[in-house]
Order: sequence, then C-alpha cells, then structure tokens
Amino acid sequence: MQRCLSIIGLLATVLLTACSTTPELPSQPYLKSERSHLYALQQWSLEGRLALSAKQDSWSANMAWQHQVDNEQIKLSGPLGQGAVLIRLSKDQVVIDRGGKNVQTSAEPEQFIEQQLGMAVPIHSLRYWVVGLPEPGMAFFETAEGFKQGQWLIAYKEMQSVGKQIMPRKMTVMNGQLRLKVMVDEWSLNDIKAN
Repeated sequence: MQRCLSIIGLLATVLLTACSTTPELPSQPYLKSERSHLYALQQWSLEGRLALSAKQDSWSANMAWQHQVDNEQIKLSGPLGQGAVLIRLSKDQVVIDRGGKNVQTSAEPEQFIEQQLGMAVPIHSLRYWVVGLPEPGMAFFETAEGFKQGQWLIAYKEMQSVGKQIMPRKMTVMNGQLRLKVMVDEWSLNDIKAN
C-alpha cells in the first residue's frame, strides 16, 4: 500500500510538472548589429498592449499599429474596445480621432501628443524603436539590452521569431519622467506573420 501511494505521488508530480506552462519560443537576445536591414522594411503591423506611467498618471491600452512609409496608424483601446482612439501620423502632421466628430489635427505631433496625454512621448522615434532600431540620423549608445538615444533608454526584454526575423516582444522605453512598456502579441511584416 505504501509503495502504491509513493508511485501515485510520483506520477502526480510528473503530470503536474508536464502541465506547467513554458514559452512557445525561447527568448532571443537583442543584437543591434543584426537589425540594420529592417530600415528597408516598408510595411508592418503589430497587435499588443502598452502601459504608460509617469509620476502624475498611468494608463494601459490594447494597441494595433499599422506602418507604411511616412504613415502610421495607431489604434488604442480599453477592454472590449471601449474608449478607442485612432492616431494617424504622417510626416509632420498628427490626427487624433476619438470617434464621432471628435477629431483633432496638429502640425506639431510631439507637442500635440504631450498636450493630449499630459506626458511627452517620442512618437517619431517610437516608430523605429518598436521594431528594434535607433532613429536614423540621431546619435545613440548601445547597452546590454538595447540602446540609449537622446534622453531615452530603450530596453528589449524579450525578442521573438517572426518568419526569418527576430522582432521585439517585450520592450521598455524610459527616461526620468516616463516609462512606456510595450508587449507585442502578433507581428505582420509585409506578408510574414507570426504570433
């Protein structure tokens, strides 16, 4: 009887261990030297979540981001799509559409986003950072997990395979005032899809 209970206990332990969750793909390291070819990427999209926190405020949202050359479309929404906001960004113009007739436009995207959020978010740089690249034409310094550009530290906490590419899965962008966390659930690179 004692031996039977020991065997049942051992089997239960093995089964519980087998059921524990493991990531689908092992986390890949961030390597800037292997990313330069991504500057040529003309079109991509991602779906995921973001969390923004500053000393005075914090919030989180679901995010769907579509990128084409000189054209960004970022949809932010709460649970079940509530409170959706669509941000369209072209060369030097931003349009924020909160639905209905609540549409605002500005020729100064960075300042306008700061006005709307109450926090300075580097929206132009973010379009590069989210794919794991420094903004071109600006100095940057590599770090163990990413790079520092301007006043911002960009850290890639986890990378994932998307077709033949290695793309960010979890990243943090921060300066002394603000922390932005991005978690990408699904990437689409032209016709390459992965989640």
